[in-house]
Amino acid sequence: MNNSATPIIILGGGLAGLYCALKLAPLPVTLIAPSPVGTSGASYWAQGGIAAAVEEGDTPEQHAFDTIAAGAGLVDADIALGMAQEARKRIDELLELGAPFDRTKHGQFLPSQEAAHSHRRIIRVKGDSAGRAIMETLKNRLNATPSITVIENATAYKIIKNSPHNLSVYCSTSEGETIEYRCACLVLATGGVGHLYRLTTNPFDSCGAGVAMAAQAGAIIADTEFVQFHPTAIDMKTDPAPLATESLRGEGATIINRFGHRFLMDCDSRAELAPRDIVARKVFESIQHGSGAFLDARERIGSDFPSRFPAVYASCLAAGIDPITQPIPIAPAAHYHMGGVLTDARGRTSINNMWAIGEVASTGVHGANRLASNSLLEALVFADRVASDIKQHHFSSSDYSYNLSHPNTVNIDQSPIITEIRETMSAYVGVIRSEQSLTLALKKFITLYNMENTPVVQNMLITAIFIAASALTRRESRGAHYREDYPCESPTLAFRTQMTLNQVLDIANTCI
Repeated sequence: MNNSATPIIILGGGLAGLYCALKLAPLPVTLIAPSPVGTSGASYWAQGGIAAAVEEGDTPEQHAFDTIAAGAGLVDADIALGMAQEARKRIDELLELGAPFDRTKHGQFLPSQEAAHSHRRIIRVKGDSAGRAIMETLKNRLNATPSITVIENATAYKIIKNSPHNLSVYCSTSEGETIEYRCACLVLATGGVGHLYRLTTNPFDSCGAGVAMAAQAGAIIADTEFVQFHPTAIDMKTDPAPLATESLRGEGATIINRFGHRFLMDCDSRAELAPRDIVARKVFESIQHGSGAFLDARERIGSDFPSRFPAVYASCLAAGIDPITQPIPIAPAAHYHMGGVLTDARGRTSINNMWAIGEVASTGVHGANRLASNSLLEALVFADRVASDIKQHHFSSSDYSYNLSHPNTVNIDQSPIITEIRETMSAYVGVIRSEQSLTLALKKFITLYNMENTPVVQNMLITAIFIAASALTRRESRGAHYREDYPCESPTLAFRTQMTLNQVLDIANTCI
């Protein structure tokens, strides 16, 4: 393991982390990730693409309008417009780096349609391979950038403020060491929370560690109740579940029950292209009622499936499903977290010299419900902004170092507790919630929190408590947050949630 110290540390090896590291060059950066950089995180698995107004007649203003509409009253309009206006520049930069976006022989983009977008604006690679292609492009450039030191298989578990001007990050390694890295600037790019749920499209690393570490260091956390469930995860009993990209529905695939009925048409005129929260709830309800749910691409895509959507096709074949001739069984799965560490327009958190980008951040651009394919765009836009902000920072040699220390972890198998956390989140803090279910979840979580746990498990519990406590306090249904005991949106609650660790622990303790 390379333990070289640098003044800038980025935690996370996904799109946001890699792009920020490259934009910081030639400043020295250490990028720390719990798994191989660029090939194992949620960014690598992303199928849809990057949203950008490239079609004739489309504009950044219209893109921002769609983003605000999807966010159910909680989107920061200025942030959304700024992101949409920067989209084309970020796309062009990726092209220059070698990203093989789908284009005509004349070089024009071939954007696709996704739910709640008013135009075809999803920039893709081979239909459903955008994440993989973009990450491979960035990884190649990363390997050719000498200013970036990469440390893999190191799991960050604690952040400490040493002074107003530097922070320490504690990491455990695969060799059993604990290393303290001291830095002048810290960028959180640790990803989302999906693996807190039993059914998810996210890898294990997406277990909410960034939110928990920031909260314990004193950061303000925002909007954690808003967890987006992707309505068309392939229901093949694997962990994580493979995704049937929304682009399939954009290209005409329909959702049916076991009787062949397109049940979404009964509740929304947009049917399969309604916002994800609506589609996810109706798919969930159909499954709960015993009618099942299936994605049917036989008519509109048919024999073109292998060439147009090769990743989804391979996942289906692995499950013994031929999507050319058979409907694909689907179920809603935890997919994306709109909440996270509160940031401003430059990616700055409430802690000096700490920034957050990507899914771990809550920038205000997603509100209560992320517009499809805005996630990769947000990661790119804010990674660029954070890099520009850090470049204005003055570094001194005393700002950074690293030290080996003795491990301070609980030497017990905590996999049963992890299983309990994930099953509880799916059962009680999932697609449909209530005061009773959320109270039961918090009672269980706070009991586990007060036990002796490893840092990884304790971080999972903290983030689970944030999500459940925020969901309990929001007595309405808005966007991806649905309360069956408060099924309507309340105009008086059209504001973002902002909480500290002490506040959510107080809420959880009242449930005991």
